[in-house]
Amino acid sequence: MPYIPFSDEQKMLANSVDLERFLRMRGERLERAGISSKLIYTDGSGRHDSIMIHGSQWFDHKRQIGGGAIKFMQEFYGMTFTEAVQELLGVSVSPVSHKSNEVMVKEERKPFELPPKNKTMHRVYAYLIKQRFISADIITHFAKAGKLYEDAKYHNAVFVGVDENGVPRQASKRSTTTKGKTVKLTVEGSDTKYSFAHFGTSGRLYVFEAPIDMLSYITLRPENWQQHSYIAMNGVYENAVLQALDTHENISHIVLCTDDDEGGIDGAERIRDILHERGFTNVTRLYPTYKDWNEDLKAAHGQPPISAEPHRRKVLYQGFVSQLKYYRCRPDKLAEQLRTAYKNTQMKYLAEYALAGSAFFMRVKDEPQGFQNLKKKLSNSYRAYADKGRMNAKTRSLSDKYSEVMRDLRQTARTEEQSVATAKKLFELADCAMRVAVEDEYNKPVPEQSENEDEDEFLTQHFGYG
Repeated sequence: MPYIPFSDEQKMLANSVDLERFLRMRGERLERAGISSKLIYTDGSGRHDSIMIHGSQWFDHKRQIGGGAIKFMQEFYGMTFTEAVQELLGVSVSPVSHKSNEVMVKEERKPFELPPKNKTMHRVYAYLIKQRFISADIITHFAKAGKLYEDAKYHNAVFVGVDENGVPRQASKRSTTTKGKTVKLTVEGSDTKYSFAHFGTSGRLYVFEAPIDMLSYITLRPENWQQHSYIAMNGVYENAVLQALDTHENISHIVLCTDDDEGGIDGAERIRDILHERGFTNVTRLYPTYKDWNEDLKAAHGQPPISAEPHRRKVLYQGFVSQLKYYRCRPDKLAEQLRTAYKNTQMKYLAEYALAGSAFFMRVKDEPQGFQNLKKKLSNSYRAYADKGRMNAKTRSLSDKYSEVMRDLRQTARTEEQSVATAKKLFELADCAMRVAVEDEYNKPVPEQSENEDEDEFLTQHFGYG
């Protein structure tokens, strides 16, 4: 990435970002520790009790380093200075003009106002029915409720989110033209806690990424639809879902209906984890047949749909884990086996030895079955949304975990509690090894494959089995 000469104001804003809030939005897990927070996971690689975070400041007691938000992104996500600033600001920042001494000034949030309404909804009806195949009756229902209309200036479809008193608090615009670039905008001043939604009495809440996905699903499954609740997040952010839980006590079951692509899969898993942490565990996932629910609706009308997109990083991780083979753990040889595999960067063998050691120290009667159970746990607990760090951050995490395990294996005697702790560290080492293997493969150019190429053959080819 080319160097961008950021203004002092831009750098100051980036470095003063609230790290606690920012990291939670990225899917990292933190726990309260007095007035500060303790970072529990970095890139999903294990426990890091020594890293304390307060506002935009952090300090790693283990390595005796700390600083502001920019340095955190460089240290723990392996980002360059430019990448860190852009990530923290949440936008792609243009270079500062060398011909001007002007600096970026943060604009004050403008009050929320709905765009002026058009006298008719002809273009919105035509677009949603003819191009998106959404039921006219469903469009009419939301139009009469004041949650859907056509704006006067550009004839966009405007989807309105209201609060518990029916007051508009948020709106998103979607262009209705079929020519040129599609426009998707959130109206300035919108409160993201409220979004385009319908709330029924059944206790079931269906969650979608966008209003058109939501309307498409209702069109596909219209029977008694008004009994249930539906919400469109305008992305994969949980604010509106959490607000709905706080203001609608009847909600007892959440169905995540995000897209079947990388963003939708990550979003569903992240929101599910957030809900579980809040004590709401009745969460299920419903996948569209194709990429999203409007593609399903298009297919139902004989139009060619866009296919679902597998999550490559997740597929790689779970595929690599499925290929791990069990070797009986020999505790007197384990340290040397781990050392050799680590030294030779043989991530497959490192994970296999670590996982077999974990099964051994768990003191299960059937170690081969224990190994298989741990493989299943690795696959099920993997969260791709929290695995976005670069290779240098992952190799550093692997190095730290490897050193921790090797120190632990020097013990000559263990209590049952210490044995369980050793098993956990070995399990985490296996996970770190898998993440490094995935990152290495993920960054390679995707090879051309025939439609009939066997998945096991592909994994064998790229994971080093032979």
